[in-house]
Parts: sequence; structure tokens; C-alpha cells
Amino acid sequence: MLLDASQSQLVLVDYQTRLMPAIFEAEAVAKNAVRLGEMARLVEVPIWGTEQNPSKLGENLPEIRALCQRTLAKMHFSGAEEGLGEWLRVPVKAPQGNARSLPKHLQKPAAAEERNTIVIAGCEAHVCLLQTALDLLEDEFEVWVVTDACSSRTERNRDAAFDRLAGAGAELVTTEMVGFEWLRTAEHPRFRELQALIR
Repeated sequence: MLLDASQSQLVLVDYQTRLMPAIFEAEAVAKNAVRLGEMARLVEVPIWGTEQNPSKLGENLPEIRALCQRTLAKMHFSGAEEGLGEWLRVPVKAPQGNARSLPKHLQKPAAAEERNTIVIAGCEAHVCLLQTALDLLEDEFEVWVVTDACSSRTERNRDAAFDRLAGAGAELVTTEMVGFEWLRTAEHPRFRELQALIR
């Protein structure tokens, strides 16, 4: 099973200015998060952000915040507890055509294209990322965790989160895996641009 850009959404969790200095391998993790966001833009994957208690922990790093269509300020550790799931679900479109084209009882809402594959990365892996990802799995999203764009204050907590997420059914991937799966071929029109992000 490979990622499909047309079915994907990207969620960047809590890369906050006052939290990142305490995060294990913070610089590499933030750099990969930015790469993920730039790759998502190249292949038209929607990008969402979350911020845990931003009045205390600050906003997300400016380069990450700028990539997100919207950013959810939250107090629950899980973004899904505060409405992230509703952002990720495509709203049902109203029926097309005029009222006389079909009897009312035959009019059905137009099916919107679902993007049920959630590519997620963030901090802290064992708290906000973990709880958000587990709730999204419970809400019947497919969840792909980008391990090299995630971290915690300690390596042990980060790794424990990955073990638990894999056991719960999340796919564990890397930034490069995501980018190349979204492209699928070196003939993709954005291949050279994406390749430049990785070098």
C-alpha cells in the first residue's frame, strides 16, 4: 500500500517556539517538517497545523505556520478532541441543478471526494502527536506517521510513541518515503522540484 497524494492530507502538530528548544534533534525534525509541507504544496495536499496552549508555548515556528491553511489552537492534547477531525472531513456538497430537475425525495447530496489518509508529524511524539493520531485512527482515518519529522524531549519517549502507534495500526514512514510515494514516478511534473527539497 502506497500513499496517494489525491487521498492525503498533512497535519503538523505543535512545532512551537517555546517547546522546540527542549526537543531531541529539534533542528532536523523542524527541517523535515518544513520539507513535508513544501512537498505537500507541490502535489496539492492540504496542510493543517495544531498548537498546544499557544499562550504558554507560543505559536508554531513561523516557517511551519506559513505552510498551513489553518492552525488549530487547542488545550486538549489530542487535536481531534477540539475539532481537527471536522476540518479533515470533506463537507457534503449541496445537490446540483434546479429544484425541478429531480423530485425532492430523489435529490441526494453530491458525494465529495474524501481525503481519508492523514500524514502526520509533530511534537511531542508521545503526547500530542500520539493522542491525535490514535483518535484519528479511531475516527476511521488511515494514519501515516512521519518518524523523522517527529520527536519528544527524550529519545525514549519518542520511540515508545512509535511502538505504540505501529501497534495501533499507523504506518511509520520517513519524509522521503512520503514525497516519493506522492509523486510515484520520475516523470511527475514536480519531480525535479521535490528532488531539490531532499538534496
